[in-house]
Amino acid sequence: MIKTIVIFANSVKHNQHCVAGKDIITKEWIRPVGDKNGCELRDKQTKYQNPYGKFLVKPLQKIIIDFLDKAPLKQQPENYIISNNIWQQNYKIERENIKFFLDYPNNLWLDGISYNDRVNYKLIQSENIIINQSLYLIEVEKIHIYWKNRSNFRENSQRRGFFKYNNISYDLPITDPNFKNFQEQDLENKFLCISLGEEYKGYCYKLIASIL
Repeated sequence: MIKTIVIFANSVKHNQHCVAGKDIITKEWIRPVGDKNGCELRDKQTKYQNPYGKFLVKPLQKIIIDFLDKAPLKQQPENYIISNNIWQQNYKIERENIKFFLDYPNNLWLDGISYNDRVNYKLIQSENIIINQSLYLIEVEKIHIYWKNRSNFRENSQRRGFFKYNNISYDLPITDPNFKNFQEQDLENKFLCISLGEEYKGYCYKLIASIL
């Protein structure tokens, strides 16, 4: 099946790629994946072709992708398995048109028992929480991006973003590769692609997959 999607994230997953976008017609979320388990994509799999050559896909581009099948998971119902056919570019949208693709959830997957940056995986497995979509494109007035020191856990510092949405505070890891190196700062009037990640130590963590 061939679909044209607007790319809203090409984020880092296991040092590879997690791509997400919306169907240009239905505006439904699509997450291209490598297999039925939601495997991340390699560099080669996230390249598109246009008259000038082959390039890594970037947010706001309109990309034509051939999918083999839909492969929903309970925590990621939008997954589609890609074919081996190279992606094709079909122009792009301008930043001012992002507003036509926004989501308006009441909150970002609050489960009532966990910290705001995660969802208890057992609640998802048992269907006490139904994840109808694991991706949101939202608008925020301000986001504070910073490095979180995790030396107490013997882990590297983590890129994170603090923001408010519907008067609820969120402090989430940033997987947008454009913020691999940055100084601590506040950014105003930004669009965020928020993704619910795979299960890790009993939780699905919420991620800032892109800042636009």
